[in-house]
Amino acid sequence: MNGITDLGGMDGFGRVEVEANEPVFHHRWERRVFGLVAAAAARRLTGTTDVFRFAIERMPPSRYLAASYYERWLTALATLLVERGVVTREELMARTGSVFSLSQPIPPLQLPEARPAATPRFAVGSAVVVRNDHPRGHTRCPRYVRGRRGTVVRVDGVFPLPDVAAHSEQRCDEPAYGVRFAARELWGDDAPANDSIHVDLWEHYLEPV
Repeated sequence: MNGITDLGGMDGFGRVEVEANEPVFHHRWERRVFGLVAAAAARRLTGTTDVFRFAIERMPPSRYLAASYYERWLTALATLLVERGVVTREELMARTGSVFSLSQPIPPLQLPEARPAATPRFAVGSAVVVRNDHPRGHTRCPRYVRGRRGTVVRVDGVFPLPDVAAHSEQRCDEPAYGVRFAARELWGDDAPANDSIHVDLWEHYLEPV
């Protein structure tokens, strides 16, 4: 999804602030949200990790940027519980006494056709180019590598393709790889000549050079 959540390679957001001795939870309510999400997942009320991630990705951009980490979790949890009929928006509003912010509805989607688990198409050393696709649904292919060339440095095994797993229960296992990109391939000649970036990518995202 080409949403605000895909911040890789974007400028203008300032330095990453590292908090010394950062606690696991900053507030008691964050601990409660963590427990609620774990309990809902154990009861299969929220779907897979990819489903949960896509619920976060569907947050309105301004709301996403203003929200803290666990506020995003809470929004995703509430959205999925409403969409699955576990609670209603009206019930949430009655409990909170105000409007309860939810993520945006799922847009119309055309899911990719995942290749069933088979022998990997690429091997270590294979030159590949990332497909320049722009899906409306969930994806784990970051924008900054789309259309760029890299080299397979690791074959990781077979895993569900997130682009399908977030939206359907159909079988979608396929090979995944570790791919190395020269920094200058991604960022241009101003990048250090000897630097590289490694990205985990599914076979669906890749084409041979």
